Amino acid sequence: MDIRELLEVMQRLRSEGGCPWDREQTFATVAPYTIEEAYEVADAIARDDPEALRDELGDLLFQVVFHARMAEEAGSFAFGDVVRAITHKMQRRHPHVFGAAQIANAAEQTRAWEDQKARERAAGGQGSGALDGIPGSLPSLMRATKLGRRAARTGFDWPDWKGARDKIDEELRELDEEIARPGDRARLEHEVGDLLFAVVNLARHVDIDAEAALQASNGRFTRRFREMEKAAQANGTRLEDLDVEALDRLWNQAKAAGV
Repeated sequence: MDIRELLEVMQRLRSEGGCPWDREQTFATVAPYTIEEAYEVADAIARDDPEALRDELGDLLFQVVFHARMAEEAGSFAFGDVVRAITHKMQRRHPHVFGAAQIANAAEQTRAWEDQKARERAAGGQGSGALDGIPGSLPSLMRATKLGRRAARTGFDWPDWKGARDKIDEELRELDEEIARPGDRARLEHEVGDLLFAVVNLARHVDIDAEAALQASNGRFTRRFREMEKAAQANGTRLEDLDVEALDRLWNQAKAAGV
């Protein structure tokens, strides 16, 4: 199927006599749906569901078409400009494929990619600082990882994972001290944030995606908690009616069962 058919669908939805909901949307109102669709793509991948992935990629593509249509109506750019821009960008960032540059391995390519992005940011007036261009709207764990990586490129980093691990102990001590003197919520939030940032840096040093790791932990917690609910119901009770020891036993049972 030609992409033009999808573009025509979007044009009709936004035109006079089209869909009232689609017609009243703006970049700002559509943005949350764009983010949601990207997460649904990731979820389909995590579930290893090719059919769902196909559908979710379509939903995400529709978001691109939606934004491009609104931009075209505003006289800014059209869908073809989006395609042209990303095509040229990929060619620029892969000079070892589309040019004469030589890249020895994936690590060298990553460095070259980041260098090219930095040049593009500077040329586009986005700043040449190491941390420039990192979107503030990223999920916090993902943004913390990017901040750590960018800073590390300047040499501001520990030589190995041990330094990152020691930093967690330091932040835990500072958090304990703040908890021991209650009253300053802002300081407590500060210390909790520093601890989370330190954990992300450790994950980076041991080559673990902190965002993916926490998503996996969320999944395990959800499955085990639901198993606890089922076990309680099978015994004719509710989790709310059990004491801490009984809840702990149910949790350990779910964990031992490999849930």
